[in-house]
Amino acid sequence: MNKQKRIEIFSRLRDANPEPTTELNYSTPFELLIAVILSAQATDVGVNKATARLFPVANTPEAILALGVDGLKEYIKTIGLFNSKAENVIKTCRALIEQHGGEVPDTREQLEALPGVGRKTANVVLNTAFRQPAMAVDTHIFRVSNRTGIAPGKNVLEVEKRLMRLVPKEFLMDAHHWLILHGRYTCTARKPKCGSCMIEDLCEFKQKRDYLD
Repeated sequence: MNKQKRIEIFSRLRDANPEPTTELNYSTPFELLIAVILSAQATDVGVNKATARLFPVANTPEAILALGVDGLKEYIKTIGLFNSKAENVIKTCRALIEQHGGEVPDTREQLEALPGVGRKTANVVLNTAFRQPAMAVDTHIFRVSNRTGIAPGKNVLEVEKRLMRLVPKEFLMDAHHWLILHGRYTCTARKPKCGSCMIEDLCEFKQKRDYLD
């Protein structure tokens, strides 16, 4: 895919959604960090239901740590892998208090050193909470990047690096959100909505004609 196509793709996505953001509900960097940790192999809707109960009761490292693992589990038990997530969240809260004065750090190295925080989670927090250019490649972004030809790659890290290099600079800050939303609602896994896709004429998906209305 050439540069001009990418510019046009992201121009259309921006025109349709000028200020994209995560669908996880949060009001502080800490709430976002916890929500993203909980969202692994879970839906944003499911996480939002759990945090709607949790955050009014405990939305600081100190308050969640005071709940303890068992207390936290009561709030997040509807989410997949809640046992291991509860352990990681408690460990992360302790690390934030002991190492960062209770604040969420704004560097990749410090974020990835927290229990339960991998590269993708760190990228979400860096981009969404701290407005740093970062690309959190999930299944949606991986699919859209490969299917459209925007930034094909064999694994998530390869796609991430290519997106960071190939997405035009003016779109880089919000590209992660546009691609996730496009993959979640239009360029879906089993039956992409090619016929109603705003970038269908620019997309290089070889099987596209099979999904045109």
